[in-house]
Amino acid sequence: MRGLKDKVAIVAGGSPGGIGGATAVRLAEEGMAVVVADLNESAAQKLAAEIRANGGEAVGQGFDISNEESYAGLIDFTVRTYGTLDGLYNVAADLSPATMNADVEVTDVPLDIWHHTIDVTLTGYMLGIRHALPVMLRQGSGSIVNTMSSSVWVAPPTKVSYQAAKSGLVGLTRHTASLGGKRGVRCNLISPGLTLTTSAMATTTEELRTQGLSAARSPRLGKPEDIAAMVAFLFSGDAEFINGQSFLIDGGAHLT
Repeated sequence: MRGLKDKVAIVAGGSPGGIGGATAVRLAEEGMAVVVADLNESAAQKLAAEIRANGGEAVGQGFDISNEESYAGLIDFTVRTYGTLDGLYNVAADLSPATMNADVEVTDVPLDIWHHTIDVTLTGYMLGIRHALPVMLRQGSGSIVNTMSSSVWVAPPTKVSYQAAKSGLVGLTRHTASLGGKRGVRCNLISPGLTLTTSAMATTTEELRTQGLSAARSPRLGKPEDIAAMVAFLFSGDAEFINGQSFLIDGGAHLT
């Protein structure tokens, strides 16, 4: 894709086996220098080492997306290391069974689960934008991509915290697009459907995956690499006229 070679990106939530990990690999293949950032620092460093072993440029960093000092430090590290920041991909989420299984309907969801999910999946994304946007505005260019979920459109009767946090990203993304667009900084939103990440395989049943395949207008379910390709496109010069938009990447499961 055009305009990615020698640019710099952060993948905020880049552990192996997930969408973030696949995206870090794809961006490096496209010629970007990638800061692979994750709460699991050793996993981020391992993935970065694999990228370097395959000829790409990457470093791994540990960070806590829900902590402003930590996220600000990640942005500062990136700019000090590479001199710029051209792309920010917010994808981190707590999809652990302990959190997701406790995220039930609105009448019963524990408040600690609610606050934790909002902190990670909405406030955390805002913190990244808060500290990355000034860098991009100063240089007059940049692209930010946030990760929503197709579950927002499905509206299942559980996981209210996750749905609320992801829904909030619509307003955050559009605000950022409006704020930065005239000055060369774009912000878009992607909504993956059922994607066969390591965590998805651990938290979904065979029955649910079969139902997802039945609903899709596709012969297969999603792979992390499908989402990675869209992020690479939205970071690229080929997408320079796309701003403030939301894209469902779900094999046509939720046609409207």
